[in-house]
Formats: sequence, C-alpha cells, structure tokens
Amino acid sequence: MIKNDKKTVKRIIGDSGEDAVIKMMTDKGFQLVCSNFEVHNVGELDCVFKKDNEIYVVEVRSRKNLGNYPSSAETVDHKKRQKILKTTDCLIRKYRFYEMNFVFLVAQVTHDASGMIKNIELIPF
Repeated sequence: MIKNDKKTVKRIIGDSGEDAVIKMMTDKGFQLVCSNFEVHNVGELDCVFKKDNEIYVVEVRSRKNLGNYPSSAETVDHKKRQKILKTTDCLIRKYRFYEMNFVFLVAQVTHDASGMIKNIELIPF
C-alpha cells in the first residue's frame, strides 16, 4: 500500500511540473501543440510548443529538492534522447512539421518538501 502511495505522490508531482511548464511557456507566447504525445513502442514527448518557425520539444523532469543530488536534467541520458528523437520523427510526420526548426529542452522543475514548485529551469540538450 505504501508503494502505491509513493507512486501517486510521484505522479502528482510530475503532473504539476508539466502543468507549470505549460503555463510558463504559454505565458511567454509559445503555443502548445500537444502534451504527452505517445507513440506505441517508440516513446513519449512530454510537451511540444510552437513559436515562430520553431518547434520546442520539452522533456519535463520534476523532483523534490531534498538534498545534494545530481541535476534531474542529467537523467536524460543517451537512450532517452534517442527515444525522444525517434518519437519526434513521428510527430513531424503527423503534424507535417517538415520545414520547421527544432529545439530540444529539458525543463528541470524543482519542488520543495511540501510539493510546491520552487524553480523551473530550461536546459538545451
């Protein structure tokens, strides 16, 4: 039972991080194209935005800031990047983004111990 509660808390933290990133980006004039774009047996894109002639693919990484741990952006390793690129190929075909420039970002969302968002940092990868 405790294990399920931890998953639920983790999911809540993750969802609030994604919602905060969407709000931050749309407040800055980005248009949300889609969120949680999933392709079976390929991968998922957390958030995709459009501004001018660029598409921004954003991988959201949320965590509570409970100690001196490596950056959550560091968890987007080579394997995860490859999945993101393969899924982006599917996105390009679906939305016909053939002539668009792509920017890949990690949104590192830091929460305090109570789950409130303290900081959102966008890091290119």
